Amino acid sequence: MDTGSDLVWFPCAPFDCIMCEGKYDPKVPYMKPLNYNNSADFIPCDSPLCSAVHSSLPSSDICAISNCPLESIEMSECSSFACPSFYYAYADGSFVARLYRDNLSLEPMSSSSTRTQQQKSLHLKNFTFGCANTALAEPIGVAGFGGGSLSLPAQLATFSPELGNRFSYCLISHSFKFDRIRKPSPLILGRYDDQKEKKISDHGGAVASEFIYTPMLDNPKHPYYYCVGLEAIQIGTTKIDTPKSLKRVNSKGNGGTVVDSGTTFTMLPSVVFEAVANEFGNRAGKMYKRAVETEDRTGLRPCFYYNKKNNKRGNWRVPKMVLHFTGNVSISLPQANYFFEFSGDDDEEGKRKKRRGEKVGCLMLGNAGEEEEGESSGPAAALGNYQQQGFEVVYDLGQRKIGFAKKKCSSLWDNLNS
Repeated sequence: MDTGSDLVWFPCAPFDCIMCEGKYDPKVPYMKPLNYNNSADFIPCDSPLCSAVHSSLPSSDICAISNCPLESIEMSECSSFACPSFYYAYADGSFVARLYRDNLSLEPMSSSSTRTQQQKSLHLKNFTFGCANTALAEPIGVAGFGGGSLSLPAQLATFSPELGNRFSYCLISHSFKFDRIRKPSPLILGRYDDQKEKKISDHGGAVASEFIYTPMLDNPKHPYYYCVGLEAIQIGTTKIDTPKSLKRVNSKGNGGTVVDSGTTFTMLPSVVFEAVANEFGNRAGKMYKRAVETEDRTGLRPCFYYNKKNNKRGNWRVPKMVLHFTGNVSISLPQANYFFEFSGDDDEEGKRKKRRGEKVGCLMLGNAGEEEEGESSGPAAALGNYQQQGFEVVYDLGQRKIGFAKKKCSSLWDNLNS
């Protein structure tokens, strides 16, 4: 699932995935080709959904591409012409697909932490999705949870606002070893507080949720992004203020920090990244030697060497990191959410260092480069899923806020399936 995109799509046979070596499992049962006379139906070229997937292109232009005659276009009688194929791109992949609609069934969990309305199977008629026959580095499809009209929450909200307007996920810890078996990360549709959650009572006797919330930033020009205001990043005791572009959205629809489950690392503009990386490097550099070779090889920085034989302090001792959001909301990240220790098995030099008891660790943030000042540059920064691991993140679309709660996600999964 991806909160940074607003389309649900599946690979459809015959499916050709370019640059998918090591990602594509031929045993996965892809959807069969969908024909107009099949149970699935096509989306007309004059549908608002077709316009949405074609970057809000006018329906008259789209229907012309679909070979609807001029007279029919003028009379708005192109409903028998299908929405043409579209191109959809992510930061690291893309695909070409067509829009279809069919019935979607959602089965309930047995957990008591979901509402009674969810105990029955849900059947959504005319659910709209993309069917791709060609993709680049995208082998398995994506469930788009962004704010657009084609996203899963938006379509679910037409059936049940309670289910579609509030959802959460809890991402288990990252593993870069693909053969390591892990439990799935739980996703909850219609996520509401219940009596089994940890509660905190204030002096007035009111009961508050364990989640801490920061407001979403309104962005009429890019409504599919869930943006919040990132006020500062704290490294150790040093608080680094962020520029206005990370705190608010301007009149052009640019700015803010998008909370994106589909982006791996938190991406910061160069001016912010350099300030954070330098402060982190100066503090950690007092204890550890800089691993320049690793920085050159991975593109990550700063990186450091750690030798058990020469260090009696035990494990890594790096400065803490705290994210400060709008609304006086602060999230202290666990060390595993921003600093990663490499195994050292990548090459012969790494294996030799590992045998000597030497490890390498790096700060896991990304440099997004210089900020753009264009008409549609979008969010200024992204809060990636690496920094979200071990937190339940709830999106309250009705109240326009995003909440965070530290959780053991594997236990939450067990509770939902008990």
